Amino acid sequence: MLLAVAFLLAAGLYALSSGSAGIPLGKIVPIFREGRGSPEFTILLEIRLPRILLGFAIGGALSLAGVILQGMFRNPLVEPYTLGISGGAALGAALCIVSGINRLFPDFAMPLFGFLGAFVVILPLYLTNIRRGSLNTDGLLLTGVMISFISSSLVTLILALSRSEHLQSIVFWIMGSLEEPSWALILIVAFVSLLCLALSYLFSLDMNALSLGEEEAAHLGIDVERTKKVLFLLAAALTGISVSVAGIIGFVGLVVPHFTRMIAGYDHRTLLILSFITGAGFLIFCDTLARTIISPVELPVGVITGILGGSLFVYALGKRLRAGQTGVS
Repeated sequence: MLLAVAFLLAAGLYALSSGSAGIPLGKIVPIFREGRGSPEFTILLEIRLPRILLGFAIGGALSLAGVILQGMFRNPLVEPYTLGISGGAALGAALCIVSGINRLFPDFAMPLFGFLGAFVVILPLYLTNIRRGSLNTDGLLLTGVMISFISSSLVTLILALSRSEHLQSIVFWIMGSLEEPSWALILIVAFVSLLCLALSYLFSLDMNALSLGEEEAAHLGIDVERTKKVLFLLAAALTGISVSVAGIIGFVGLVVPHFTRMIAGYDHRTLLILSFITGAGFLIFCDTLARTIISPVELPVGVITGILGGSLFVYALGKRLRAGQTGVS
């Protein structure tokens, strides 16, 4: 826990001090004490700090959703985007851009349409796989994958028919970005993320029991169906609000839970909180790299999380497999 918090703080300080206008760490506190009036204060308060807070909320939310879904399905390859929620949000955002509504309401149109697109996917996904009060997890996973393919195909169709200015906006949104000027929206995302973390922690023991199998969990006195419904709704809410605000940021919800599980074990009482903190720090760090690696050009943060997260995951998995083979021999 101490290492995770230290990593989060280091990523936040690195993000505050890094950029085209380099601000040494020793000057950050005096700049905030002096208050408004200096260009450095404006950069810190209006550009870098909002991105750090949004990265904290989105990274934590995606990692938490990944832990919940992997525990619920007992499948390490499941991630927040597997259920097609991201595809629905991308489709909603693409329609918003093509229709021009994002120009009329630049602050809230894109997140609103993205969340509506995610909700349009979540509702039929849930209703299709609920039978007599029982949630069919296998059907939920298969239906989600199919909905994801359908949504991706529709987004591709829109891209093929769009004009060049719409095409660039849609592609950049799909790749993910933490550039969000609205403090109200950032605070809403942070509140929802922390609320879902608190609610999911109430089911940490139930998730430990579910990892043994649904029948074993039922024998232990767990209300399996209620737990599955609540966990699905929590993961859907986390994924929906994350994608609607920041776009599709891949690998966070897949890689971070794996790393945390390899280090801290399978107890969800620890795993949920550690994944949230580590995911927040990881996304803040990747966003800082996206801003600075080829400055002044800003890369989509989804590109960095995919390259860095995927490379680290392959390295760690290969090292773990080699250690296991050495132990067997």
